Amino acid sequence: MKITIIGANSYIARNLIYYIKSRYKDVDLRLFDCQKRHVDEIENYKRINVSDHGSLSRADLKCDVIFIFTGKTGSAAGFDDADTFIDLNEKSLLHILNEYRKQKSEAKIIYPSTRLVYKGAEKLLKEDDEKEFRTIYAMNKYACEWYLKQYSRAFAVKYCVLRICVPYGSMIKGASCSGTVEFMLHKARNRKNITIYGNGQVKRTLTHIEDLCSCMYAAALSDKCVNDVYNIDGEIYSLADMAETIADQFGTGVDYISYPSLEGCIESGSTIFDGTKLNSRIGYVRVHTFTEWCENQCVKE
Repeated sequence: MKITIIGANSYIARNLIYYIKSRYKDVDLRLFDCQKRHVDEIENYKRINVSDHGSLSRADLKCDVIFIFTGKTGSAAGFDDADTFIDLNEKSLLHILNEYRKQKSEAKIIYPSTRLVYKGAEKLLKEDDEKEFRTIYAMNKYACEWYLKQYSRAFAVKYCVLRICVPYGSMIKGASCSGTVEFMLHKARNRKNITIYGNGQVKRTLTHIEDLCSCMYAAALSDKCVNDVYNIDGEIYSLADMAETIADQFGTGVDYISYPSLEGCIESGSTIFDGTKLNSRIGYVRVHTFTEWCENQCVKE
């Protein structure tokens, strides 16, 4: 099995690499990103620039599976930096897809998407439920989902889109995301109250990074997960419950404040995933719980 990972220094990619290397010794990993070296000093790493066609040609796409983790995340930031968001999210994928064609690759592409493509609702969201794009980033990700579909129709590119809600945790020391859970944990560890906009009753699906990597790898290898979109599920928590669970472990509190105008406009509402479609194909069984993880964070202190 030969796997290429583009964007190998990202939070999810680093954990996925650890997950694969610690369990599947016969997998040949080829890693690519824009930095000079791989942050975890993993071998078979090359520096590339996905915006430069000559540089991108150095990426080995004639393999079994390609994971794509390139891009720029963020909500409000996209309005002030639209060019970068479009270049690094949409154009980078198009460059990779065209290089895929040049190399006559037959690899299956695994592409992570986001909860932010959905219109929020107080129900479990299925993959074909109503969409709404409140940020540049959300629009970028949905556009990329459609680019993959278009290239699949026109050039027989094989792909699998995996929508992720809120990942948390890490299997690697120092590898953390800059999302909701890490924000709360950072506040609590520094003995500060966690701040929540509004009443905190909007809900999210939380997925531990090991469970996330397990799902992604299983989907990559499954012949049942091809040319389609899948939600990765987990546990359902309100923002208030998330904050209270973390705060209780560190003896801090939670402050509820009003939404700033922009943040209020881009808040999606509750996004909780129905993962039945993916689970039925890969037989996914969740290993971690958010409560157990929170307790372990406190013990580490």
